[in-house]
Amino acid sequence: MRWRRLPRPHSLRARLVLIAGLLATSAVLLCQGAGLAVLRGWLTHQVDDRLSHFRPPDHAYEDVAEDRTPHPPSPDNALPSDYRVFFYDENGHLVPASLGSSDSPGPRLPRSEADLDLADRRPSTVPSEDGGAGSGWRVISYSSPDRMRSVVALPLETVDGATTKLLWLSLGLGVAVAVGVVVLGNGAVRLGLRPLSRVERTAQHITEGALELNVPVADPDTEVGRLGLALNTMLDRLRTALHRTETSEQQLRRFLADAGHELRTPLTAIQGFAELLLDEPGMADRRRREAHTLIARNADRMSRLVDDLFLLAKLGDGDGDSGVPAAHREPVDLLSLAADAIATTAIDHPRHRITLEPLATRPPAPESDLDIIEALGDPHQLAQVLGNLLSNACAHTPADTRIHVRVGATRTSAPQGLSSNPPLPPGAPVCVIEVADNGPGIESDEAPHVFDRFYRATPSGQSGEAGRDTDPGSGLGLAIATAIATAHGGRLELDNRPGEGCTFRLLLPDSTTAPQDTGHEADGNSSQSCQVRSRPM
Repeated sequence: MRWRRLPRPHSLRARLVLIAGLLATSAVLLCQGAGLAVLRGWLTHQVDDRLSHFRPPDHAYEDVAEDRTPHPPSPDNALPSDYRVFFYDENGHLVPASLGSSDSPGPRLPRSEADLDLADRRPSTVPSEDGGAGSGWRVISYSSPDRMRSVVALPLETVDGATTKLLWLSLGLGVAVAVGVVVLGNGAVRLGLRPLSRVERTAQHITEGALELNVPVADPDTEVGRLGLALNTMLDRLRTALHRTETSEQQLRRFLADAGHELRTPLTAIQGFAELLLDEPGMADRRRREAHTLIARNADRMSRLVDDLFLLAKLGDGDGDSGVPAAHREPVDLLSLAADAIATTAIDHPRHRITLEPLATRPPAPESDLDIIEALGDPHQLAQVLGNLLSNACAHTPADTRIHVRVGATRTSAPQGLSSNPPLPPGAPVCVIEVADNGPGIESDEAPHVFDRFYRATPSGQSGEAGRDTDPGSGLGLAIATAIATAHGGRLELDNRPGEGCTFRLLLPDSTTAPQDTGHEADGNSSQSCQVRSRPM
């Protein structure tokens, strides 16, 4: 036979069973005690009623007065068998003889009437004459005209017997209820706490390392169900935090490895040329100038790489932490910013045709004139983004390629272009700068990685644009541009068309006026929330 394992004394199940058992047993005992008191009172009242309706025979007083011995009544006036009648004479002394059966001890009465603490016609209880633990007597006293007094007594054996049986019945019932509550309550509590036991086992497995588990939720409307939902929410957040921590650690290790690899190349070149100058003091002036030039070039490359790394660290890790505090932002004229960037890029790449155009809208705007578009931001960092995009477009497209810079305001729509920034809400008013070219575009398998840090693809002539950067080989230009867009609450995205060119699009959220109703169609400049002003003639 298999015995159920008893609950531990300090477990929740044991406490619940103990409390339920005590409450049930106490309730049964209280009910039985109340019933016992009511029953005893009712039976005693019946005895009192019999006493109050009984009168001693009249001749008994005469017998006591004559010879101090009451005689039994005549057969037609017989005394009931359970009654006992005692007399006190005119001198107040208890008469030894009494009426009624004398087989059993009678009530304990004082020898003198003066010590009799009984009021006339008021029943009272006195102990038995033998002084043992037997039943008592119920007595009532009557006074006669000749200064004699009688005491009528009835035994309480029937009352005590009935109440004793009921008492034992109550105790047995209480014990049975206690045992039943412990046995049945243990099973009921075990069944009721089964969901909580499953939660406990799952939590134990999770503490042992099984973080992929979830707490089972049978009924979300119960306390245990709500506890399971809360624990599952906590576990989801914990797993997300652990995943972010692990991803951050991996990115940090990869970042340090890539940074070390990128810094090793210019350092090796500087070290090599410096050792060459030391080993050959008589080197020709032309070769010495060439070595000095290469040392300076690699030192400049390493300095710019360190500056880019510092800027990335300042801008954060793409998690929304801005490196541009709101107090340092100011309204920026994106049209003038684009014009300055075009003029600067044209000096370094005179063979590319770069044009400044208004942003194309759907439906087309009735007027295509360039308007001033203002957005809040850091003008130096936004200029760096635009300069990176233009320099990349010129560096990775053939000569005579047309490059279009478009400035305008619109609303976001779905789907949005490829980006490592989080998407913006559909219909949100934004200011836009586009840099588009009709070059060879980016290979489809390389396009998703162009925003990664230190990502470089092996160029094939002018057919690839992966790894576009102002510092060829560092792979940080677009990563910095993405971080700046994130710091401004915006987005840098790519529309790629392999073989036909690509478009980089910088989206900056409007911060100058309250957003308008997003339910209207975007119609160029008239329905946008970015601050748009006509260009002065």
